[in-house]
Amino acid sequence: MNSRTYQCLSCRLRDTARQPLQSAPRRNFHVSAPRPARRRPAFPNIKQALLDSQTSRAAEVTKLARADGPLRPYTERELELLAMRYTPEQMSVIKQGEAAISREDLVKQGRLRGDAFRPTYIDDFATIRPLVDKPARLALDDAQTEGMQRRQEGSAGTEKKLRIPGVQYSNEEEDPHLTRLCQQTGLTRDEIRRIRVKNLVSHRVVNQTRMGKIQSLYFLTIAGNQDGMLGIGEGKAAEDEDGKRQAMMNAIRNMKPIARYEERTIYGDVEGKSGASVVQLSARPPGFGNRCQHLIFELARAAGLSDLAARTPRSRNKMNVVKAAFQALTSQRLPEDVSRARGRKMVDVRKVYYGGQVY
Repeated sequence: MNSRTYQCLSCRLRDTARQPLQSAPRRNFHVSAPRPARRRPAFPNIKQALLDSQTSRAAEVTKLARADGPLRPYTERELELLAMRYTPEQMSVIKQGEAAISREDLVKQGRLRGDAFRPTYIDDFATIRPLVDKPARLALDDAQTEGMQRRQEGSAGTEKKLRIPGVQYSNEEEDPHLTRLCQQTGLTRDEIRRIRVKNLVSHRVVNQTRMGKIQSLYFLTIAGNQDGMLGIGEGKAAEDEDGKRQAMMNAIRNMKPIARYEERTIYGDVEGKSGASVVQLSARPPGFGNRCQHLIFELARAAGLSDLAARTPRSRNKMNVVKAAFQALTSQRLPEDVSRARGRKMVDVRKVYYGGQVY
């Protein structure tokens, strides 16, 4: 009898399925590396130029922190001048503060710009230098302006016009909307004309009624005097001009004061939310500029802010972004309010020691 074991067909298929399959190596028909090999590093590479700039910056910081540098102690003459302005108690506090802060800490905590457009002098930017910050006007321009004004005044005094009773001339027309706006806000016509008005959002809307679809134009406008006052207004009308005027009037009526630190940026970090849009505003050092999207940029320029950063991590709907940014600007928490709520006395030492450049 043959000793070979015979198996049925199902057993043979089972044993074959249990054996590991030997797959042939795959061939790459292209020269590109596989995906795991093309994975980017977790940290960006540091270039040699950046290391050289940091080394030179470290040398500059070390030079500033030396005893004979620009951060040297007060001289006897400077102490005498300070004593003429401050009381003896204030002088003692100033000396204690100077002794408590070291030069190395002052250099490390201070924000010194390293770009090509940084000023060549250390300043707190609290005062405006006519020759550095703003170009000085020539005396010739002032003389020409004065002469033009005198000629206009003289021509207006000598000109005689025939006035007919009951007739309103074209140059004497008064806008009833502007007159009512002056009465509501208490502003003069010249002040209203100097307000910066910008239309940011405009689109067509449709209202479905039983009589059919009624189309209208929607406008969202901002208004600001570029000196701490800002407002937004909405308008909707069937005609273009009516909707724009309605939005402008509402924006001027809704103007509110905006808190500004050193009249250039906001106080700390604030956040506003409108619908699904979230706007995060952050204060920035002098010379940073308004680095944000165009809608928030127009709001900051109308309010008189020059150093601001903004992020919109969620929805970027134009109407909600403008409303959220306005809400964030008007809901700032001032240091005076915090100190008053805690029952403490607040003294801002950043202007004295760090030049207002520490955040």
